[in-house]
Amino acid sequence: MLNAAWLETFTTLCETGHFTRAAERLNMTQPGVSQHLRKLEQQVGQGLISRQGKSFTLTPAGEAVFELGLSRRAEEKRLRDAIEADDRDAGPVHIACSGSFAMLLYPNLIPWMHAAPDLSVHLEAAPQAEILAGLLEGRFDLGVLGTDPDHARLEATHIGREELCLVLPADAGDTPVSFSDLEARGLIAHPDGYGYADDLLRLNFPEDYPGADRLSVRGSVNQIGQIPASVANGVGYTLLPRSGVEAFRDKASLSVVQLPKRRWHELWLVKRRGRHLSARVRYARDVIEEAAGQLR
Repeated sequence: MLNAAWLETFTTLCETGHFTRAAERLNMTQPGVSQHLRKLEQQVGQGLISRQGKSFTLTPAGEAVFELGLSRRAEEKRLRDAIEADDRDAGPVHIACSGSFAMLLYPNLIPWMHAAPDLSVHLEAAPQAEILAGLLEGRFDLGVLGTDPDHARLEATHIGREELCLVLPADAGDTPVSFSDLEARGLIAHPDGYGYADDLLRLNFPEDYPGADRLSVRGSVNQIGQIPASVANGVGYTLLPRSGVEAFRDKASLSVVQLPKRRWHELWLVKRRGRHLSARVRYARDVIEEAAGQLR
């Protein structure tokens, strides 16, 4: 590769057409300009100018190198412009969170996407371990986790918490629920549902709860948006974080049962430690925090 300093000196020399004026523009001495020219000619392996007294003309090789110098300048200008612009509404953003929180968050992102055609938002619903790995690998700009990862390469900010909910049809009312009532209805299971059952049902029904593997299951579904649908239609019960309930299109048809002992999942917004956030990632962070605020 050609030496960048020598190339810039030669490009300036070509523009001014004079060694003294080139030296003044570059804040160099005239012998310094001549030295850069000689070194560049040695690197190219050909003469770049033909001297005619105090003036000069470019050789064919000189014309090609001058064109390269102008092109390099233009490329560097485009790079500087792109870096300095830091446009909030242009470029990609990669976010990862749980499926239930993604349902709550995505509608908050759509107005921004609609107003910014040069923006590309990638929201991935993933297990906690996958989010953590993606943050460490740099695949995600931001991630929402249920615990502080306490990792040397990550920085976490607590943005709120959401309740783990026992969800029944709206007509269930406020009548206290027993474990036998739930067993009669049957669980609408999903990939996280068994863990939620061990967390919430064992806490509230310690004498009766037999373990998630022995629950009466009425049905199962792995599409987060469809989990409450059966319950809304009077079939079974389910367990979801509050975000999964709030994001359901017909949440008025659901009832969240207030059990004596409540469980909460913390929400931590995580990024790579020391990583400068672009304007668009900073705005995405604000939207995530706003969505978390809906759960209070």
